[in-house]
Amino acid sequence: MARHKGLSFYKKEKKITNEMLTNLASWIFMVFLGILLAYFLTVTLGIRTTVIGSSMEPSLYNGQVVFLNRIIYNIVAPKRGDVVAFFPNGNTNAHYSIKRVVGVPGDTIEISDGILYLNGEAKNDMFDDMILDAGVASEKITLQDNEFFVMGDNCNSSEDSRSANLGNVMREHIGGKAWFHMAGGDLGLGFVQ
Repeated sequence: MARHKGLSFYKKEKKITNEMLTNLASWIFMVFLGILLAYFLTVTLGIRTTVIGSSMEPSLYNGQVVFLNRIIYNIVAPKRGDVVAFFPNGNTNAHYSIKRVVGVPGDTIEISDGILYLNGEAKNDMFDDMILDAGVASEKITLQDNEFFVMGDNCNSSEDSRSANLGNVMREHIGGKAWFHMAGGDLGLGFVQ
């Protein structure tokens, strides 16, 4: 009489194989490596700060978290169009101010009839609005070595290099380039443009 295979009331033991242990160790190593890399990037390359005020709208908003690359300017100089974080007047006890670089060393800046002139050329495309307050840039300003002229994207709601109490920003006062920002209610990251 042949036995039929059917229900069995015996438990089969599951064996832990070398392959399973290797996969688990690999997974744990990758998680550890990811955490270590994230820590390294935030401690050595970046710093986190928040935007205060509406001066950089629509690019950056009040209260938005921004990550700075603080190593890049040890390698290259800030360029026109970079969004930088700096200590106002070099006061390292102050909160970072975040603005866009409009002029670099050697540039001549002037604001006349609501238009920014860079080296004598009108830059109508830099700002959405006419610039209502020219400030100290109502007369030509020539930037010296290591001086940068910065302005907020929302130029009519920004205290920037046009203001006599802030003026041109020295390179050594720049803490870093705005790199990433928290987007969509802190649900993701976006590049600062």
